[in-house]
Order: sequence, then structure tokens, then C-alpha cells
Amino acid sequence: MVRFDDTLETVLAADLSGESARASAWRQLVDLIGRGRVAADDRAITTLRTLRDGVPRTVRMGSARAIEHASPPAALVEVLATDRIEIAVPVLRGATLSIAEWTALLPKLAPAARGVLRNRRDLDPAVQRALESFGSTDLVLGDDRLVIAPDVPVPLALPEAPVPVAVPLAPAVSLPTPVAEAEPAPAGPFRITDVMARIEAFERVHERPFAAAPVQRRDEFRFETDATGVIRWVDGVARSPVIGLSLAIGGEPGHAQVDAVAAGALRRRAPFRDARLAITGDSDAAGHWCISGVPAFDHASGRFTGYRGTARRPRRDQRAEPVAGRDTGIAQLRQLVHELRTPAGAIAGFAEMIEAQLLGPVSPVYRSRAGAILDHSRDLVAVIDDLDLAARIDGDALDLRADRVALDPVFATIAGDLTALCELRGSLLEIEPAAIAVLGDRRAVERLLARLLATLVSASAPDEAIHVRMGVEADGNVAIVFDRPAALDAWPGDSVFDVDDGDEDPALLGTGFAFRLARNLAVELGGVLSFGSATLTLRLPAADTVTMGQAQQQ
Repeated sequence: MVRFDDTLETVLAADLSGESARASAWRQLVDLIGRGRVAADDRAITTLRTLRDGVPRTVRMGSARAIEHASPPAALVEVLATDRIEIAVPVLRGATLSIAEWTALLPKLAPAARGVLRNRRDLDPAVQRALESFGSTDLVLGDDRLVIAPDVPVPLALPEAPVPVAVPLAPAVSLPTPVAEAEPAPAGPFRITDVMARIEAFERVHERPFAAAPVQRRDEFRFETDATGVIRWVDGVARSPVIGLSLAIGGEPGHAQVDAVAAGALRRRAPFRDARLAITGDSDAAGHWCISGVPAFDHASGRFTGYRGTARRPRRDQRAEPVAGRDTGIAQLRQLVHELRTPAGAIAGFAEMIEAQLLGPVSPVYRSRAGAILDHSRDLVAVIDDLDLAARIDGDALDLRADRVALDPVFATIAGDLTALCELRGSLLEIEPAAIAVLGDRRAVERLLARLLATLVSASAPDEAIHVRMGVEADGNVAIVFDRPAALDAWPGDSVFDVDDGDEDPALLGTGFAFRLARNLAVELGGVLSFGSATLTLRLPAADTVTMGQAQQQ
């Protein structure tokens, strides 16, 4: 199916009578054309030329800096490079045009703009030769000095046209002198110190527009996307670096980038939290962000309409940028897990064959030892699976599908599997039945609930009951509430994630690891795991609420 992108038409059709509307249209057009998202057609370029005088200089400067390394097309480079020098500089420093395009553009540039290009060392020799042909014109500096006749009062303003003064040097150039006290023009040749003073005055006058006000750092902003995940509204930071950014596309190196957490949530129409966003440039939106968003649905039809979200700077204990070497470490861990799973599975299978006497009669002693080996092998395989799951979550490599998962059958299976553990611990597991279903990957939901219940039962004491109850909340989530064992009272709230596991902990990887794994898996499923003083609550999207929104979009 071919999709028509009407982004440019939307911008061009907007009402541009107000100053804010003109500034917004300017930012969007420069960003869309500069990053190659729309073509630099005649209507768009004509609109930019029409808008230029009505857009504040600071807005034009910010837009030019935002696309400095984006390789904008020649038509857009011409619009920006023929503007004031402070707008032209960022574009001319990074523009990559053909020889023909540079040759056509050079005569339209101001001498100061061509001076920016003379400092580049990556231009083609043909372009450099074309620049040299303007040398006699570009090297003539205006005279800002006051020339005052005898007995004539000093004027209050500088003359409109600079007065060139010939200098007998080779090659012959005309240099200005700084505005100074009234004195007669020298009749003879300039001294070296006089020439240097004029050069310094020229640089002070012409470098002044380059000084930009320092950008104020912003710590948060809000945004909204359309149904495709493209950000259409921003409040709190400069709009041009953020508008048009897609949550479904990770971005290209050197430009704004969003990690795969947001893209995965978009596919499932699920909420996401603390996804990483990196924005380049020197605007107040530049830098690293942690973004969170919740899906929005039309109340009448149930159709998914996009995300509403917030962004914040990462805290001191967080990192929004990818950690160097992190992907390599995760890949190595997954490779190790793969190499461990094969021998562990083989040991478990061979022990099971001995215990079942499939290879021939075996004495009771050896059958008992084979049964113990089988139990330990199964525990080891479970640990390996947990490590693999943790590595896939951390590496954004978890493949999840949106299924409708009824909870009663899942809990019935888990309770049956935990019967032996409950008898060993002397505790009781009570689960209230409820005809409720959640939306999520079936295997992941089963793994999450089984891991939570196994960890809670393992921490329970003799004659202790763990009660499980569930219900649908007003916001469309299913809340599953578990009783906390008394053994966890020493770690109130979320501090249970940092349990210092002792030697008696029945979990091989520790209770804290098990709870952290469950929390991360809950987030991948679009939910959240929180701890209270006496209970812990798992919230997952309700299937009946979300399915309607997904069905309407088909």
C-alpha cells in the first residue's frame, strides 16, 4: 500500500498571518527540507523567502544551527546563506553541494559569507578557484573612520557610505580605520601599527553579530504524537528539533535518535517509560532525555490517536545515552547463556531417562541420585532462562506479541506447579478466581506471574498464607494484588529490589534479582510492578479495553 505524506501540504496550508504562526512554519519547513523529509520544491522555497523578513532573527538562527550537519539541498542553502551572516555561517560550514551548485551560489553570497567558505579545507579545487576570483572584491574593507574638515563640527552619526583610502602596499587593498577622535586624514603611507588597528576594528565590528545569547537549559517538556508516532506538538523547548521526530524510527547517527523501547510500545499501543531520546544541536532541546508516554484513544470509536508524553533530563543515577560497550557485554552474556543451556538440558534429559529406567533397570540408590540431579538441572535451566530473559530485556531484543491472556487458567497451572514448593515451605497459596483477561505476550505473562508467585512462596514461612486477588481499574488496567511474606518486612516498599540475599535464600540468583526481573518484564508488557507495606501490585493492560482500540484501526 502506498502512503501519501501530506506533511508539507499541512504546513503550507496553515494560516501565516500571526508572528508565531510564521515562526512555526519557518521552523517546520527548514527542518523538513533540510533533513530530506520533503522535497525542496518551488512552493516551499518561495514560502521561505516570503516568510524570512517576518520571522525573528533568533528563530532563523536556531533553525540554521539545527540543520548544520544535515546536508540540506542547494535551494535551502541559498535561502539561508543569503540571509544575515549569523544565519549563513552554520549552513555554509557544513553544506555539501556539487561544483555546479557552489559555482551558481557564490555570486549571490555576501563577502563575509564567502569568507566562511575560504576557511573550509574540504571544498573541491574548482570551487576554491571560483572563490579566489572574488578576491579583489572581498578583500576591500570599508573605512569606518570620521574624516573631519577644519572648523567643522563633529557629526553625530557615521556617514552612510564608507570612504575608501588607498594604501601603497602590494597587492593594493583599501583598509578602514576605527572610529576615533577627530583628526585629519594622513597624507602619507600608513604605518604598520595603523594598518593593524584598522584590521582589529574591522574584526570587532563584523564579529559582533556572531555572538549569540547563551541557550537556557530546559529540564522538561511535553509532547503529543499522531497515530503513526510522529511528534506533532511540543511545549517547553524549541519546536524545530523535535517536531517531526518519529517514535517508530530510531533515527540516524548525528540526528535525533529514539531507542527501541518507544517503537516497541507503539506497535503494541502500550504505555512506555523512560525511553532514551538524544537530540543534537545547540538549542534548549539539545542533549539526552528520558521520555515517557501513554496511548490515547478516541472515546467514540476506540481508535488509537497517538501518544501524550513528557520528557525529562536523566537524574544523576541514570544515563540516557547508550553506555559504551554495553551492547557488546549483552551479546557476550547471551552467547554464554546459549552455551550453558545445551549441556544443562542434556544433563537433565539424561537424568530423567535414568530415573524412568528407559535405558534399563537401575537400582533405587542410582534412581534417587538421578532424581536429585534432575531437580538440580531443572533449577539450573531456570536460572539460565532468567539470565537470558534479563539480557534480552536489557538489549531491547524481547519479541512480544499482543495476545488476549485469560488469568484464571494461567493461575491454575502455576498453582499446580507450586504445590510441591508450598508443601516444602509449609505455606498456603490462595488465589481468588476472576474472569479477567490481560493484553500481552502469553509466554511473557505466564513467565512473569510464575516468577512472582515462586519468589513469594520461596520467601514464605510455615503456616503463612499468600493471598492473590485481582480486578479491573477505572483506567483500563488489571490490578493483581499479592500479599507480601513477613520475611520481606525488613525491606519496605521498593527497597525489596535491593535485598541482600543471604545463604539461606532458596532462589539461586536471589530474591532481589527475581523482583527486578519481574519489574522489568512488567514494563515490557506495558505494565508496572509496585510494592506497598503489606502487598505488591502488578498492573497490566486489560485486554477488553485495548482490543477495541486496536480492532478499530484495522
